[in-house]
Amino acid sequence: MNPITSDPLDRTQFPVDEWALTEAEFHTATQGRTETLFAVGNGYLGLRGNFEEGHKAYAEGTFINGFHDTWQIRHAEEAYGFARVGQTIVNAPDARVIRLYVDDEPFVVADADTIEYSRRLDFRTGVLERVIEWRTPSGKRVLIRSRRLVSFADRHLAVIDYEVTMLDADASILISSQILNRQDRVDEFAAAGGAGSGSPAGGIADPRKASGFADRVLLPRFKWTHEGRYVLGYRTANSGMTIACGAEHHLETDNEWDETSQIDDDIAKHVYRVRAKAGQRIRLVKTLAYHTSSTVPTTELADRTNRTLDRIGEAPIDDVFAEQERWLAAFWKRSDVVIAGQPEVQQAVRWNLFQLAQSTARTDGGGIAAKGVSGSGYGGHYFWDTEIYVLPFLTYTSPQVARNALRFRHGMLDAARDRAVELNQRGALFPWRTINGLESSAYYAAGTAQYHIDADISHALSQYVAATGDFDFLDRGAIDILVETARMWADLGFWRARGKSSETFHIHGVTGPDEYTTVVNDNLFTNVMARANLRAAVRQTRRLKREEPALYEAMVRRLDLADDEIEEWSTAAEAMHILYDADLGIHPQDAQFLEKELWDLENTPASKRPLLLHFHPLVIYRFQVIKQADVVLALLLQGDEFTTEEKRADFEYYDALTTGDSTLSASTQSIIAAEVGYRELALGYFQAALYVDLGDLHNNTADGIHVASTGGVWSGLAFGFGGMRDYLGKFTFDPRLPEEWESLLFHVTIHGSLVEVLLEQSSMTFTILEQAGAGEPFGHGAGAAVGSDPVPVASDVPGGMRVGQPLELWVRGERVLVAPGESVSVPLKDDRPTIEGAPTTSDIEGTVRADGSVITASMPTIVSDLDEPEHLVGMD
Repeated sequence: MNPITSDPLDRTQFPVDEWALTEAEFHTATQGRTETLFAVGNGYLGLRGNFEEGHKAYAEGTFINGFHDTWQIRHAEEAYGFARVGQTIVNAPDARVIRLYVDDEPFVVADADTIEYSRRLDFRTGVLERVIEWRTPSGKRVLIRSRRLVSFADRHLAVIDYEVTMLDADASILISSQILNRQDRVDEFAAAGGAGSGSPAGGIADPRKASGFADRVLLPRFKWTHEGRYVLGYRTANSGMTIACGAEHHLETDNEWDETSQIDDDIAKHVYRVRAKAGQRIRLVKTLAYHTSSTVPTTELADRTNRTLDRIGEAPIDDVFAEQERWLAAFWKRSDVVIAGQPEVQQAVRWNLFQLAQSTARTDGGGIAAKGVSGSGYGGHYFWDTEIYVLPFLTYTSPQVARNALRFRHGMLDAARDRAVELNQRGALFPWRTINGLESSAYYAAGTAQYHIDADISHALSQYVAATGDFDFLDRGAIDILVETARMWADLGFWRARGKSSETFHIHGVTGPDEYTTVVNDNLFTNVMARANLRAAVRQTRRLKREEPALYEAMVRRLDLADDEIEEWSTAAEAMHILYDADLGIHPQDAQFLEKELWDLENTPASKRPLLLHFHPLVIYRFQVIKQADVVLALLLQGDEFTTEEKRADFEYYDALTTGDSTLSASTQSIIAAEVGYRELALGYFQAALYVDLGDLHNNTADGIHVASTGGVWSGLAFGFGGMRDYLGKFTFDPRLPEEWESLLFHVTIHGSLVEVLLEQSSMTFTILEQAGAGEPFGHGAGAAVGSDPVPVASDVPGGMRVGQPLELWVRGERVLVAPGESVSVPLKDDRPTIEGAPTTSDIEGTVRADGSVITASMPTIVSDLDEPEHLVGMD
């Protein structure tokens, strides 16, 4: 993606509000995007931003993290070890539906004569509010208000507060509140299909979308109703997962009314008929509860659903809204990022951070999907996105949530061991994309071959332990991840003599982060990350043996670990082959990458982007062209392994080749651009990441939030402009504040200390706002009450600093000690290099390789005919 230099939002439709996203006008053309942008969720349960009244949606959706069904993957040509079972998130029964009719006229937002329209997602209250004044075909004016939330405090709970008031005339009002099994299309309005049912460009299946189901998915197992409460239960056809969904109704009005009820296998309906008088409000409070399981019978889940509804009904519903606001106050206290004097940027930053909360907060031991619970894109799968792009934010702002995400990966370890055996490897090989722990990537070259997933998970684990001091989590089981992944690398790699005196360790036949270059030898990112993985396994097993001999012996027995294995990992790590081309002065992305010619991106028309939707993979694989940052990402994650000069040379070479067709790329490019001196380019890339979804820059926001990109926004602020790094437990800062910004304030939690970091043009100031007490090594929600404030106690924090003692940080090589409750300010000199412009392929074209050949740029030739589809006929 190209960097952007201006706010891409239509501010008439989306006015600036630093603490909310507001839609002031409804446009059908942006409906798919706004259904995603105004989704509400808590990491477990998500409701897309569809209107309660239904009708003409782009894609209705109620999603529960991990609730999926399975299906057989049918390969055109089979081979041993291919993924066999696909997994796709299920559109859960939709309990949001509230149909409204006034004098038998249906209210349909897309068709309504609206006098007033406003929709607002408030980041401080966590509530989606909507106000519409509707003029009916007969001229009567109707005020419709609603507010909706998915609870952060209670992961199974959602609430809709729906109000209707006739403003100037009496009317007959019918409100039909429903639970619909949309997955199996019982909704009569779904038959026509929404805007999301169209085919992608050229009729090519977009791999970013979810696979559909051919047969019925949700098998009815339970239905029950009593006095305005409804519960429906289902079992998935193949995966055997179970779900119960319940809805409770409370109507408040001074108008006369009556009610009827209906319940069938795929629909529950409670209908109110109200003889409405002008000026008399009708308020319907609908409380929703969802419970799912992979093992529990539907009847048990129905009992749990009823208990949730009983408990919530014991107090006023406004208490739920108040608790939501309290939870978010604690979240923003430890997570907020403030950019002074930039209201548009501020709004977008907070929207991205709020999406991180909505995608992760109450996963509670589940995975974090690439789309969170906002849409069905990528089938609800978990990727490396979590560990590399989301875990840094969680580790430094909500450590307990990070711990839960790592526990989820640890729970997948047995399946990862089985997958390693299937691929003839020792140790464990985590799946590239999955929900249930089994590999579901049908295209192995850009999926299974990305072995770096093992190193990514190990990196996130090491980063978490270094930042929190939570060695107890590592020592009592999570260390198995480091051991089993190290075993895999030691087994996958091989030794090759290099001259007469030394040998090097190589890894062949893998794919790095760049999915436009697959199944290569010695991918730089993979080798660098594998080396770090091996070193971490050596370091932590030796530390465990030294400091916790009983736990070490337990691990040895559990994993059948021998001392010579640890020595083997150490030797392999130090001999890892790290490619470097002295003639070009860069690290080649892989052993064959520089042999290819450049793809001429400057002359590739926008109509042919992203490349993956317009060119066969083999065409793309023949060029030096990059989908997303690969070597550049290694410069970030293992930056202490590269010199400043190497980083700049690598960045300039690979940035020119990067299409940014992946939403994962811009944030990484921004961070390294800032580090090496491309200040203006860094800001442009940051804004490209910032507006990925808000501006629909990849034309697929309608399929769900790009959660990894939202995590990348935080990294761009903290690691990019804030210059924070955390190599092996040493926390350093080398900031690069954009010239256009007055200041940047962000928060990080290190060993239970909540640190406020204020960066201004001439100084950087650190303040410890609070510290965790004993038994809270990772702080801020370490117990069940996620988001609660820890109580400082004068005792030791396990594995970390002593409470009450200064925290050691480093700013541009200067050691800084920050004591609790005090502020320390470090003066900054503006002596860092600033490089104008941006690298281009023309800077590379004409460069001479080591063998004397000249690097040239070209692109596939496309011949188009007005009467025929475009087709590929050759290459220059």
